[in-house]
Amino acid sequence: MARLPPLPTLIAFEAVARRRSFALAAAELALTPSAVSHQIARLEDFLGVKLFERSAQGVQLSAAGEGYLRRVGGALGAIGAATDDVRQGVRNSLYVHASPSFASLWLMPRLASFAQECPGISLFLSASPTHSDFALGQADIDIRYGVPHWPDLVVRPLFQEQILPLASPAFIARHRLRQPEELLHTPLIQSTVSLVQWSDWLATRGVTQAPERFALRFDRAQLAMDAAVQGLGVALESATIAASHLAEGRLAPVFDPLWAVSLQAHFLVHPARHGKRPEVESFCGWMMGQAQGA
Repeated sequence: MARLPPLPTLIAFEAVARRRSFALAAAELALTPSAVSHQIARLEDFLGVKLFERSAQGVQLSAAGEGYLRRVGGALGAIGAATDDVRQGVRNSLYVHASPSFASLWLMPRLASFAQECPGISLFLSASPTHSDFALGQADIDIRYGVPHWPDLVVRPLFQEQILPLASPAFIARHRLRQPEELLHTPLIQSTVSLVQWSDWLATRGVTQAPERFALRFDRAQLAMDAAVQGLGVALESATIAASHLAEGRLAPVFDPLWAVSLQAHFLVHPARHGKRPEVESFCGWMMGQAQGA
């Protein structure tokens, strides 16, 4: 294992990064500001990079600090949760990570079913757009969105998704769209992280011209759907992830659902060694059952 920095330096780094203040971090950790500053200096010396930019406006993370926090913060959270479990006598715990939109729109509405089927498992769910780092012990299972190029990991596809233009019923009635090319003159909402972009979907309908601009752009599918629900434009999203919006009439397909682009984009991912744990096996089995009914 690579040499690790002293744990107190990591704790100080996470506290300063979260509070954006040496004084507030010091108060939280029951240390003096100079002691916290010393720990940060030790960590920066260890890493050989500047983690913070100090100015009259306060403390901001550097680019290197932002990247380091994304990975270290999750690891410290996992350590803290594991410590709480041990101290409180919690057994059979399971740590699952997912993207925010998937966790909120697809997984959360189904967790009551998991609790009923597996009452003995204590579930810890975290959500962020960054994939979990198994080498740092951040999760037992990661539910990932993307192209499945993850060597040395067990990768299980969840479901086939239909990607299609969605809008609020009021927006559809108001704009009366009939042909795909009419979208080029309609407020469009872009999900910048989506595997299927507007130019991709339009090309399947014989429209070679790409949209010149977007009314709104988001880095979360959930935000794009929320904007579409508010009547702000047309979103290109997964009917599977948007299922609750569709079922409750907040969104509807703009065109024939047969014009959807089909793909597999969500995957259960974990190291092979994790699959030996009964909790992981139970969760994966439950997830695959839920996915079949999606």
